[in-house]
This record gives sequence, structure tokens and C-alpha cells, in this order.
Amino acid sequence: MGSPVAKNKHIIHGVFNDEVPLLEACKKLRAAGIRIKDVFSPMPIHGIDGVIGVPRTRIAICAFIYGITGTSLATLMMWYMMIHDWPNDIGGKPNWAYFYNVPAFIPITFESTVFCAAHGMALTYFLRCWLVPGAKAKNPDPRTTDDKFLIYLELGDEQAKKAEEILNANGAEEVNHKGSFVVPPAYVLEETH
Repeated sequence: MGSPVAKNKHIIHGVFNDEVPLLEACKKLRAAGIRIKDVFSPMPIHGIDGVIGVPRTRIAICAFIYGITGTSLATLMMWYMMIHDWPNDIGGKPNWAYFYNVPAFIPITFESTVFCAAHGMALTYFLRCWLVPGAKAKNPDPRTTDDKFLIYLELGDEQAKKAEEILNANGAEEVNHKGSFVVPPAYVLEETH
């Protein structure tokens, strides 16, 4: 049984002036079976996620969990303060059971839900994208913060040639080879019988 061989991967940047040729190039690259690592642009491009094959985000699930946490904490806090610890007769409202006072507690519950969901989503986004103080910027070309659009590819030898042709054919202003790296072979167990 032969051992696996290490593969060379080439880093290619396709630079565009406008988002329309970038979207067309992305569609052609995906149709050719080429995986797009990332796209950098100075503004959001509607529909780019589906074109480059990025799966739907799961941050909405996190937002729901953070919102439920806020609702639960608000309910627990109001029950403890207003019913259990220090029951007061405020405006003739009964304070011996929580469910009698739920209408009065709705604004606090809503605000706590929104507060926890918003702050939890912001923190999750910052940590997931690693946008923390001192983190190195992941932007490969600073021009993409001003007026250029960039497709970032990491491809093998055959796909690199095909990708360069597709990028040039679809109006790429520049196709830059930014180097290559070696992908070590996968660990394979040898059979011993």
C-alpha cells in the first residue's frame, strides 16, 4: 500500500473593480468545481453567501437562547424581589402569587430579553470572527476596504490554472499569486497482517 503524497496549494487573489463581474466569476468558479475560500469587498453584496457556498448562519439560534436566558432571569428576579423577598402592596395589586402580576412585569421581561439577546449576539459575533483587541486583521488586501473586490482561493496545481483562466475571462483586474504551501499527507494506518 503506497503512502499518501503531500499536495501543493496555491494562494490566488482575483481583484475586481465591481461586484457584478465578481459575482459572475464566483458562479463560474463554483460551476467548475472550484471551492472559493473567501470574498472580500468594501460593502455588503446581496446574495454572495449562496453563490460562494457559505452555509446559513446559526447566530439566530444563539439569539433565541440568549433571549430565553434574559426572559428567565427577568422572571426569576421579579419573582424573588416582588413576591418572595419583599412583597409590597403597590396600587392594590396582589403580591402573593407571581401569575397575578404578570401584566405589570411584561415591560421589564421584554427589556431584559432584548438586552440579553443583543449583547449575547454581539459578543458571540466578536468571538466567532475573532474581532478582539490585538487580533491581527485577516484582510489580505487593504484596497478591499476602499474600492476593490477580491476572491481568495487556495487551490491545487490543476485547479489553479483553471481558476486563473476563469478569473481573467470574467473581468478580473488582477490575478495575483500570493505564494503556495504544502499540505502534509493525511495519517494513514498501515495494515499489519
